[in-house]
Amino acid sequence: MRPFSKEALFIFSKKPAVLVSVYALIAIVASCQSLIATRYSPKAGWPTLYNNYVIFKTSFLNLCSQQNLYLAYPSTYYDLYKYSPSFALFMAPFSVMPDWLGLIVWNLLNALLLATSVLKLPAIPDRFRAPALWLLVFEALTSVQNSQSNALIAGLILWAFYFITVRRLALATLLIVIAVFIKPFCLVCFCLFLFYPDKLRAISWTILWALVAALLPLLVNTPEQLILQYKNWGELLAWDHDVSTGLSVQGWLQTWFNFAPPKNAILATGTLLLLLPLTQFRKYADSQFRAFYLAALLIWMVIMNHKAESPTFVIAFAGILIWYYNTARSAASVSLLIISFILISLSPGDLMPVYMREHLVKPYVLKVVPCIGVFGMLIASMMLSRKTIRRH
Repeated sequence: MRPFSKEALFIFSKKPAVLVSVYALIAIVASCQSLIATRYSPKAGWPTLYNNYVIFKTSFLNLCSQQNLYLAYPSTYYDLYKYSPSFALFMAPFSVMPDWLGLIVWNLLNALLLATSVLKLPAIPDRFRAPALWLLVFEALTSVQNSQSNALIAGLILWAFYFITVRRLALATLLIVIAVFIKPFCLVCFCLFLFYPDKLRAISWTILWALVAALLPLLVNTPEQLILQYKNWGELLAWDHDVSTGLSVQGWLQTWFNFAPPKNAILATGTLLLLLPLTQFRKYADSQFRAFYLAALLIWMVIMNHKAESPTFVIAFAGILIWYYNTARSAASVSLLIISFILISLSPGDLMPVYMREHLVKPYVLKVVPCIGVFGMLIASMMLSRKTIRRH
């Protein structure tokens, strides 16, 4: 075999070390790009071009100084902090790092947690994990370019699924609790424990970790101050829910059909659809049913999120890949994967023609459409199929 033959390149591209290195490289390059652009091509009105990281980092300092985490601080960053007080405490190490180091470490944490979780994910057959990571790399790049936490969320959930599968419930529950204290929509991930034994032990661990996570900010706050922070967080989330639609089912209905039902009605409908497959008790032991449900959870967390934006879709696209690699290959499934990849992963970047992105993808919220389609197919498959078949 020649050193650079197609066969050698194919084998090389599937090596876990290579895949992890690629994800590390995109995290470092994206971080350096943001740091350099902030210095030489600043954006008017933005203190930095890694605004989300600054929000996260500054939240710890605000927590320690007993300032309201959920107010605007325009001299420091644009937008608002919308996560829990506990997440602010988690950012303590980053608060003492210089930005050049902290941003790189933060993006590496996001990218590597996601990459390693896919490499261990039982919901994707072994031979398809490398292709899945190559397809997911564009979404990972979009997330770290915006110094977002979405790749971190996806990694936490996928690692939690792995630990549930191998019955390490303490770690599984801890990871989901951490995800919930970052994004409350992750609460639905506790449904995964229904498919496995030791449910009471899982509940016990969940209660323990939730109490620890909720009370941990007492290390730097008084009880009165912490209660006030949680109250402020709740008020912000309620306000945010009222004013936003995002790249979600709500946004799709408004854009395509000029139909704006109450958000709570849409959320309730979506939740009922998500819970419907849980009535299929006899399928709980089927590994493919579990994989489909994990995929549905990941997609639901995005399409039902009124704040979903382009970097959020790394979570949903991971769900689409889980669906695809557990579905019999057909013209329909391949076509839907290609459409999803183009509209979700390629649309934010330069590979998508500017006219198409600005006049079609964004105005018609096309990024969410394939996610809605796959979610519907997943629910129908779990409800109607007697026996699901993988054939690739």
